[in-house]
Amino acid sequence: MPPGSPDLARQLVDDGNAAMRQERYDTALAKYRQALKLVPGHPGILNNCAVVLEKLNRLEEAYAAYEQVRRAMPNHPGVLNNCGVVLHKLGKLAEALDQFDRALAQKADYAEALNNRGNVLLKLLRPLEALNSYDRALALRPDHPETLHNRATPLQQLKRYEEAAASLSRAIELAPGLAAARERLFYNRLNYCDWTDYDSAAAAIVADMEAGQTSCDPFFFLGVGRSLAAQRQCAETFAAAEYPVVAAAPPRTRHRKDGRIHIAYVSADFRQHAVAHLTASLFEDHDRRRFEVTGISLGPDDGSEMRQRLQWAFDRFVDVRGKSDHDVAELMRRLKVDIAINLNGYTEGHRTQIFAHRPASVQASYLGYSGTMGAPFIDYIIADSHVIPADLAAGYAEHVVRLPDSFMPSDRNRPIPGETPSRDTVGLPETGFVFCAFNAGYKMRPDVFGVWMKLLRQVDGSLLWLRDESPESTANLRRTAEQHGIAPGRLIFASRVSMELHLARHGQAGLFLDSFPYGAHTTANDALWAGLPMITLVGETFVSRVGASLLQAVSLPELVTTSIEDYEALALKLATTPALLGDIREKLARQRHTAPLFDTSRTVRHLEQAYRVMHERHRRGEPPASFNVDPAVL
Repeated sequence: MPPGSPDLARQLVDDGNAAMRQERYDTALAKYRQALKLVPGHPGILNNCAVVLEKLNRLEEAYAAYEQVRRAMPNHPGVLNNCGVVLHKLGKLAEALDQFDRALAQKADYAEALNNRGNVLLKLLRPLEALNSYDRALALRPDHPETLHNRATPLQQLKRYEEAAASLSRAIELAPGLAAARERLFYNRLNYCDWTDYDSAAAAIVADMEAGQTSCDPFFFLGVGRSLAAQRQCAETFAAAEYPVVAAAPPRTRHRKDGRIHIAYVSADFRQHAVAHLTASLFEDHDRRRFEVTGISLGPDDGSEMRQRLQWAFDRFVDVRGKSDHDVAELMRRLKVDIAINLNGYTEGHRTQIFAHRPASVQASYLGYSGTMGAPFIDYIIADSHVIPADLAAGYAEHVVRLPDSFMPSDRNRPIPGETPSRDTVGLPETGFVFCAFNAGYKMRPDVFGVWMKLLRQVDGSLLWLRDESPESTANLRRTAEQHGIAPGRLIFASRVSMELHLARHGQAGLFLDSFPYGAHTTANDALWAGLPMITLVGETFVSRVGASLLQAVSLPELVTTSIEDYEALALKLATTPALLGDIREKLARQRHTAPLFDTSRTVRHLEQAYRVMHERHRRGEPPASFNVDPAVL
């Protein structure tokens, strides 16, 4: 080693550290690498290189550098933890978990490794174990804001929303600048209908997002940001921060000898789930002469009849839970997928980074997530002219494909409602008009609930039939009703029952009241299939226009309103004019087997035509472009 090398190396490291503090990562890396030439294999400098490579998102290089450090210090818990963090980012979850477990074997009270271990267990869909890991970390450092924030996620997945909110509240007390925790606290409170300071909390979340102070989860934001511009900004900010583009150019499509187009549907919801109930017939009805259809399953196998049905519905069903994002993308490339359909968007269990690897020639978002993904690697969003009319297309980063009728498929094998059970059987009093709102609690809002309370006051003896989600939400809704002067007993809560009984019990309701701004989706489809009329209020966002799409597709556009005043007036008119409501019921019953909304084959033919247009554009070397699908002649 030349004279003075250690001193020069030390100076280079100091210069690199200074550059790191200034976030000049390329400069820092150059300094560290110069130092390594003087003291080759120095574990401390190699570790610095790994840290900066991780900052630069050069994760494979970062892991290689950490591996060199680990070879020099094989049992160092900090090094093992760092390896686990990078493996987690690479999507190599089982390997990451092993590194954290090895770190904890060396240092059982390593709180940071316990926190990181919880993060991996969440990705592995093991929320109870994740919660245990976070709790162990908090036993060592009870006031750690990040761990308190992380702990809320498994609690939320386990539907323990009040506990999740308590954990987030504590995180915010300790770190008031933790904007992401405020957003998640708001969402969890919505799930049990705690509307404390609703208006100011919602306004603060929107303001934080617009000011760029937080990378807000777009799924949570769907029900908060009522403008398309805000939702697009939220999604684009989130996508840029969380899902860097790995492959800028899609693979070239090769013409197959059999002429078929290979479609891969990617979802965490191939199980007992609303998306599965809507799509099972879709997958079954694809024309196998023209399409090869693969299911890429990201989520758990719940052993349900629906899971088994879906496994048979595809030409190929691949469970990829144990594979990294990179490996899943490579698998899809090997399978020569032409069009990849993201059925998750940003909903629970999504793995958006797979699509950032560009595994398919064409990539589209469909059904599971009702908004823009804001990501440059999603070419299309599949919609219709009601949820995304031409004048609202600027709110979407994707090119818009508009199907005729409605974007939403239906399951042709769904049970036809049988004999309506008695009111006593389903927990309803013997008399009184029944307003029904079976939406999830997080979709309810205090202003719309206030309208529902006004309707109960105006229609003597009427009832509001809601979904029984938790004791906390029931108590909060009854308390709010009482504040509006409504006896709590006029709110009736429907327990979870079989699909057959659920559809049949709709016959005891008089009118379905849609929520706003986050409207019913599968719940509305079920209500209409069961023959229950629904009124809806439209806004400009996708989630506020789904009800209108469904009503248009059953020829009931007269049940779509454009103001809260008209919504209230129409609900009151229908509830107090039995003949008018009866006519609508009869019309809906007649259309069960003819309405476009329930014609699965028609919807599938429209989707297939959309896929052909996307595929042919790519084959001709043309960029993606918005288009409308012509109605099928069947």
